Amino acid sequence: MVMNTTTRPGPRSQTIIERDSAVMSGSITPRYPFVIERGEGARVWDVDGNDYVDFAAGIAVTSTGHSHPKVVEAITEQAKKFIHIAGTDYYYDVQVKIAERLAEIAPFDGPARVFLTNSGTEAVEAAFKLARWYTKRQNIIAFFGAFHGRSMGALSLTASKVVQKDGFLPLIPGVHHVPYNNPYRCMHGREEAACRANCICADYITDVLFKRTLPAESVAAIILEPLQGEGGYVLPDSRFVQQLRDICDKHGILLIADEVQSGIGRTGKWWAIEHHGVQPDMVCSAKGLASGMPLGALITRHEIMSWPPGAHGSTFAGNPISCAAALATLELVESGMMQNAAEQGEYIMECLEEMRSHHPSLKHARIDGKGLMIGAELVLDEQRTPAKKLRDSVEDFGIENGLLILGCGESGLRFAPALMIDRATVNEGLERFERALTQAEQAAGLL
Repeated sequence: MVMNTTTRPGPRSQTIIERDSAVMSGSITPRYPFVIERGEGARVWDVDGNDYVDFAAGIAVTSTGHSHPKVVEAITEQAKKFIHIAGTDYYYDVQVKIAERLAEIAPFDGPARVFLTNSGTEAVEAAFKLARWYTKRQNIIAFFGAFHGRSMGALSLTASKVVQKDGFLPLIPGVHHVPYNNPYRCMHGREEAACRANCICADYITDVLFKRTLPAESVAAIILEPLQGEGGYVLPDSRFVQQLRDICDKHGILLIADEVQSGIGRTGKWWAIEHHGVQPDMVCSAKGLASGMPLGALITRHEIMSWPPGAHGSTFAGNPISCAAALATLELVESGMMQNAAEQGEYIMECLEEMRSHHPSLKHARIDGKGLMIGAELVLDEQRTPAKKLRDSVEDFGIENGLLILGCGESGLRFAPALMIDRATVNEGLERFERALTQAEQAAGLL
């Protein structure tokens, strides 16, 4: 039940928001009027005492829930020992342990090597550099709708929203964007069933790009989100991903899986690419890896990460506290949370499907995903006209109803709670979501 201790946002929240606006960069994505006081599991409370169900998990970061006791214990124990010593200069056991563990769960056969980073963006930057160094080739293929980060290399690969690039051009040369497979909005204009029955999206690379503008032998890598994140939580057809692997094998191109948002058990498997039956050459990880602590990783086949000392490095990457948190996180995810993500995700999908019958914006909507990485794209009609304003309204009404939920893509909403969320909290969150959706549809004149 929603605690109506004050309005949302309450007076203490309003004061902090006003202070924030005076000193914080205006470049930060427009935020919602929620000021956190504390969190526990899949719930959070604001500074005015209001409670919320958290379907956002800090952008799919707090994988084990807010302040899980075992993660807090790992952080505390490591902080008592030492907080930092540069891993680029010296050795420490906890860094080796997390690298060994990541190598064990890498989604490809054979030995692996790991480069630790502070974030997903840095993991992508490392993959970008390593792909060029290893192959001695210059070009990278990425996808429209992709989000890989905001630093200059990662931003060059990103093609999610124009505002992310406006004012920063020119970016890194040698990046070529191609259409991503979305059976609901087929690039060839096919109906969904026809697209899934005979996926030919990857043919754009071989029949257009390689024949007209880009020699295949000049391409170092194809970077792919196996389940596209900021682009709308879009799940491609597995045949598309398999075709990309075939292209890479034929032309000596590396396949990079950006699993920054989709990895570490969020989809019900360690990695989203496992759902497609494909093995990548590199994996970029971050977000849920340390359940709230800053840590990313580039994991590659052993022979690929063969660059010499000094070719790449980072002062803070592999921070010992973050490594300790990650070890605790991986243990918790493997011990039951990954399976829970699969089960609760399937239930959420069923509930959203049931809502179609009495919510116009869901009637023809795309609802897909894996595990607790589910997207619902609100649309206005049978032609699937994106309902962006309505989506934004649902986010706002969500706050009023005690729900944190984030948008993605043009008109999508993402359901990405902590992997430990229980059925009762899922149901409470869905009730709050449906209230917010009803209010938004009423305000838009759809009900």
